[in-house]
Amino acid sequence: MTLEEARAYFIQDRFAMITTGIEIAEVGENYSKCTLQVEEKHLAVGDHVMGGAIFTLADFAFAVASNDGEQVTLTTMSNICYLGQPKDKTLIAECKCVKNGRTTCYFETMVTDGQGRQVALVTNSGLHLSK
Repeated sequence: MTLEEARAYFIQDRFAMITTGIEIAEVGENYSKCTLQVEEKHLAVGDHVMGGAIFTLADFAFAVASNDGEQVTLTTMSNICYLGQPKDKTLIAECKCVKNGRTTCYFETMVTDGQGRQVALVTNSGLHLSK
């Protein structure tokens, strides 16, 4: 799937792309990079980025990396480890495949800020369904 095809397909993910404002920056085979520009709506008490905003970015990056248009992949498990608060207003989620089998898969997503500081590490397993 090309970058343009991925953007056209995933615009249907109204929560991630429209409500939250996540953008797809790069795609490849079993790979994606997505970004989020932090706004007031993403902040929790104390003006820290809400953990749910960070998780949504990582979860969406997994969706983009694991769904290639030929099959649908559903998340069966997600685990997030928050590593630190971002130091700027840019969040970047880079998702890579660890194992991709016929019916199941396992991916890791590293979320960093715009300065390269680690914010969170997310692991996902998924179940492939035929379209």
